[in-house]
Amino acid sequence: MNKRLYVAIFLLLILTTYSVQHKFNFNHEIKIKKIIIANNKIVQEKRIIRDLSFLYEKNPAFISTNKIQEILTKIDFIESFEIKKIYPDKIKIKIFEKKPIVIIQNKKEKKYYTSSGDLVDFLDLNEFKNLPIVFGDKKNFEIFYEILKNLKFPINEIKALYLFETRRWDLITFDDQIVKLPINNFESSLKNFIELREKLSFSKYKTFDYRINGQLILK
Repeated sequence: MNKRLYVAIFLLLILTTYSVQHKFNFNHEIKIKKIIIANNKIVQEKRIIRDLSFLYEKNPAFISTNKIQEILTKIDFIESFEIKKIYPDKIKIKIFEKKPIVIIQNKKEKKYYTSSGDLVDFLDLNEFKNLPIVFGDKKNFEIFYEILKNLKFPINEIKALYLFETRRWDLITFDDQIVKLPINNFESSLKNFIELREKLSFSKYKTFDYRINGQLILK
């Protein structure tokens, strides 16, 4: 009886030792060998991979997504991302970038203003060369932009916006029509301009001057 018990204990020790060793080797051998970056257009792939190089040689099962998030959210143009572990040795990161809608130039500083309301560093990229240029500040532009959206005035039809020291705006379209808005209650002036520009008889005019209250001067 004692002999059988000793044999059973011996076999159990062997099996347990093998199982633990086998599990250890399994975890130890699975390491990230490749980082796949997808859907990025502006942010360079090599920059992302460089920032995430700590992932190499780590077991994908034990990678903390919090650390990845901490790094990627510091990159200006990244809005969000998705992480997918591809076993045994890959990790895929799908990037969703911020979308610039205008260039804000405040004095000598240029920034992109994005659809999510963020300011990001200006990059001289061809795909954004036709964005409207706003000569003013973010705060006042956001107020103006809300009015444009309420009136359904397409931002991509605007070539430039100028904010003067008197807090008055000039709007220039890609047709080179200039809209000189009043200081106060300019929403009604914009609404009137939108209605007029749809009429062919007004397409010949290049300046719509609303600066005098209750008047429109056409040139």
